[in-house]
Amino acid sequence: MPKHTKSAAGEAQETPDATPATGGNGSKRTAAEGARDSGADSAAASAAAIARGRPVAERKKKYLVAPRTAPGGAFGVSSWAAPLGLSAVQQALNALPDIDVVDTIATRGGMAPAGFGPASMGDATDGVVVARMTDQKAGELLQRGQGQLLVERDQHLELLDPMLRRPDLVSSLTPYQGPQAELLLAVVGSGGAPLPEVEVSLFGGALPSTAVTGPDGVARLRLYGEDAHTISGLYVKPRTDYWSLYQRDPDLSLDEPNVVMLRPLADWPALRGMPQQSAMGWGARAMRLDQVPQQFRGRGVKVAVIDSGAATTHDNLNQIRAGFDVINKKVDRSTWNVDTLGHGSHCAGVIAAADPAWGIRGFAPEAEIHVCKLFPGGQVSQLIDALEYCIEQGIDVVNMSLGGSSPSEALERQIVRAKQAGVACIAAAGNSAAAVQYPGSSPHVLAVAAIGKIGEFPPDSYHAETIGSDVDMQGYFTARFSCFGPQVDVCAPGVAVVSSVPPNNFAAWDGTSMAAPHVTGLAALVLAHRPEFQSMALPRSPERVERLFQVLRMSARPVTLSDPNRIGYGLPDALVALGLPVAQPGMAWQAVSAGFGIPAGMFAAALGDGARMGMGMGMGVGTGPAGTNAPGQAVAMQYPFGGLRPSGW
Repeated sequence: MPKHTKSAAGEAQETPDATPATGGNGSKRTAAEGARDSGADSAAASAAAIARGRPVAERKKKYLVAPRTAPGGAFGVSSWAAPLGLSAVQQALNALPDIDVVDTIATRGGMAPAGFGPASMGDATDGVVVARMTDQKAGELLQRGQGQLLVERDQHLELLDPMLRRPDLVSSLTPYQGPQAELLLAVVGSGGAPLPEVEVSLFGGALPSTAVTGPDGVARLRLYGEDAHTISGLYVKPRTDYWSLYQRDPDLSLDEPNVVMLRPLADWPALRGMPQQSAMGWGARAMRLDQVPQQFRGRGVKVAVIDSGAATTHDNLNQIRAGFDVINKKVDRSTWNVDTLGHGSHCAGVIAAADPAWGIRGFAPEAEIHVCKLFPGGQVSQLIDALEYCIEQGIDVVNMSLGGSSPSEALERQIVRAKQAGVACIAAAGNSAAAVQYPGSSPHVLAVAAIGKIGEFPPDSYHAETIGSDVDMQGYFTARFSCFGPQVDVCAPGVAVVSSVPPNNFAAWDGTSMAAPHVTGLAALVLAHRPEFQSMALPRSPERVERLFQVLRMSARPVTLSDPNRIGYGLPDALVALGLPVAQPGMAWQAVSAGFGIPAGMFAAALGDGARMGMGMGMGVGTGPAGTNAPGQAVAMQYPFGGLRPSGW
């Protein structure tokens, strides 16, 4: 009789009685003989299975295939030359060998215009066909499509931030119970000196891991799993004075310490000798601050930096005398000069770093800087309080490198109130690679997106991970993390921006937080030195704020290959914004204007001799004598860049 037992799952199972095996003639067989015969049978079965198997080849992956609207004639003759609809693409894929159509997702909301392709016959052109194929087959299909087919990998999605996710923000739902190992990573700087307080992160494997180097420069990381080959990324982030490092698929050892040598910021050609020898950041040079006369230093203008404070221990920031610790006002409102995060100090340095013989040159080193400390822990109510301080102090320009999860009616009312008092608010667009965050999305602020430039940072630094796909001939690109949308007014350098951090050091940081201060600094120069803002024709008022924003927008030149949703009007030009003569009579970026829906040369044709004399788009904002309306102003307003809000025009 069989015995009934319970499995681990609690289900009844039958097991045979433990009776000796017998041969065909009824004689008893030993266990060894049975095992030997069983082994022989298993080997024979395995050999038969191998013979029936299939050779290992490249696995088919899911790809998305969709029609494009480009006319076939522009791409030569091919079997795909006629405009295609979604159903035609599906039929063609079904007819091709080694391609398995998995699904067809048609979106009926979008149809091609009448007379342009199959939509005029009632065939939906929007949608995708999902098909399995090898990478080689996908490449052949893309080539055969001759520009009329979209062929791209159906990527796996993860819940990740657009920037490199910090491991200490990643949590596992269940404790890890598998094997673990310790990995040692030593970080050294100039001359092999150990670098303390460097954040080291490993990605890949069972779980990410992070550690900070000690006084000996060694970080001890817990590797979840026993194989270092599972690590897909190594991120080394120094606190100050060195470039970061990001290594994909690093070759790491568990048997001996791994060594990473970081490059000092001052070794980079554009920063040679910094800080003993004064340097100008690449962003300021891109906006042509280096061509602005030395006497343009922002004297007489008040700028507020609402951020994490500003460390006046820094030799570039020790000229700052005024501030307000909003979050600590009930205890000591004078502690605005303690910056535990370094963020506010970095922004303040871009705007107004002062010592021309040491460190980094800011845009407006003689502007009167007010620091409103709001972080860590700031809330909307405290931002309203900070803006009230700005109104009371007669601040001209406010830098807000901050954002919230959703709009606030109360804050919006205060922003409007500040504008009514002549306070111009300039805000970062946000770093979530999504819609512009609030308050950058407010129609009453100037929203700044972030761009970078190839060649302004080491290619093995983490800054290289921010490069978008829209690099132009000059190397400009939109930062992958930068928020976008019709609310973006202008863009500014926000990748590998070197500026001041506590206590008396420098760091290269990324973010729209770094882009906004570039525009704030230029705004201070415009208010201080552009004649029309010095006349009684523009007293402190909302009209003055809008005029300032208009000058900044219309001084901008298109950069990168992106549309206005990502760069707004483009990168502001200090010479044009200040109404100064432009060295090059023929601006190279005028030819790029066609990408914005504006015919190349339109500005020169519309503005007449002024544009040919080198004033460029500056004529569109009244670069003539103070108080006059330049002839090009009306022309520029008749041709707004598509998708941009008028914002009070």
